[in-house]
Amino acid sequence: MYEPIRAKSVHSMADRADFPHRTREEELNIQLAGHLSALLAVTDELGLEEPAECIAGQIARLRGTPPARRAGLTGADTAALHRRALALAGRALVVAASRADTAAAILSAERMDAHTAALNEAPAAEGSADAQDRRLLAAR
Repeated sequence: MYEPIRAKSVHSMADRADFPHRTREEELNIQLAGHLSALLAVTDELGLEEPAECIAGQIARLRGTPPARRAGLTGADTAALHRRALALAGRALVVAASRADTAAAILSAERMDAHTAALNEAPAAEGSADAQDRRLLAAR
């Protein structure tokens, strides 16, 4: 009923292919450098020079070359930038922990703490302004 396959399977040919494979360590290096590069872009946009230099140093260590830096301003709200940086630092921390990179993990954790603190300070200031607006509206 069925005719036997006469051609060689494409899957068996791929097993013997000669193309470079990356190790898990190399993949994690690439992933960590990518997360740190995104964090660097947001940090540059926030205008945080000292942390940006620390992040750039880690990227240079991972890639072997310093990162290309350009402050591409998005015009996003400062709180939104801090939230984005917090998420990126969290991703970098996860990858750094999985590859046992203590220096990158410490840097990521410090950045997470700094952005969390900045987010906690921002709503307090905004909350007081909202409370003042409500009082003014209630007085009318």
